[in-house]
Amino acid sequence: MPALDGRVIVVTGGGRGLGRAHCLELAAHGAAVVVNDPGVGLDGSGGGAGPAADVVADIERAGGKAVAHTGSVTAWDDVADMIDTAVSTFGTLTGVVNNAGIVRDAMITSTSEADWDAVIAVHLKGTFAVTKHACDYWRAQAKAGNPIDARIVNTVSGAGLWGNAGQSAYSAAKAAIASLTLVTALEMRRYGVSANAISPLAVTRMSAQVFADRADDPAMDPARSSAVVAWLQSAEASWLTGQILRISGDKLSRIEGFAEAPRCYHAKDGQSLVFSEIGQAVSWLWGTSPRGLAGPLPAI
Repeated sequence: MPALDGRVIVVTGGGRGLGRAHCLELAAHGAAVVVNDPGVGLDGSGGGAGPAADVVADIERAGGKAVAHTGSVTAWDDVADMIDTAVSTFGTLTGVVNNAGIVRDAMITSTSEADWDAVIAVHLKGTFAVTKHACDYWRAQAKAGNPIDARIVNTVSGAGLWGNAGQSAYSAAKAAIASLTLVTALEMRRYGVSANAISPLAVTRMSAQVFADRADDPAMDPARSSAVVAWLQSAEASWLTGQILRISGDKLSRIEGFAEAPRCYHAKDGQSLVFSEIGQAVSWLWGTSPRGLAGPLPAI
């Protein structure tokens, strides 16, 4: 029996790039797929049913099951309809892959309010909207006494984990999605829902300019991360939640989030920190002398 037989999975941004690869991989393992894609341009403008319909046709030609959905992840009612489409077409919903995204890259001093809002809306609001409506469905099913074994796979980025010049909105949205993944994992575990994220390194429409010199590198093929997505949607992955997996070529690694360093400074005499000691304390924490100058560590 295929590993994902009986699974019904919504993939946002499923018409091209990473999303398309995920849809094909999920279907190849037996999942029924809702291919969501409004067919917009790289900056979120325009639209059309073509990309989603093309992926559905590819899946059906290979003997799989899929349905297209062209709603926007930024529209609350569209997302509700997306979840309803999965349930009405295939009888249930067992997973979502939040992949939809746009870019409007610019330095902070050149970023407009409209560009910031558009990027945050698709990446962050879109991921939350799909997560929220899917979780509402699963919570209602659990309260009705139906067993739930569901998966959420979000998409983060190196830009969100480590930052990238010229991508303030995109980086901020991806960092927020990492935190949203953790919160979702904490809140939904009781209902039988796991939430994880992937950080794929690939050449797509969104990253083509960043990785222009690696456009023909097989290691940057978007499909490289799709097997990980399929595994995260499987029953075998039920124990894993609240984690981020980085995929770079043939390498799979675990991303560990913010951690408190072992070295810590305590206020003098056990009292509150005072302004006059902060400079010395911070220099000591970073292992350098005051003002970042080379030299012996301050005496603490």
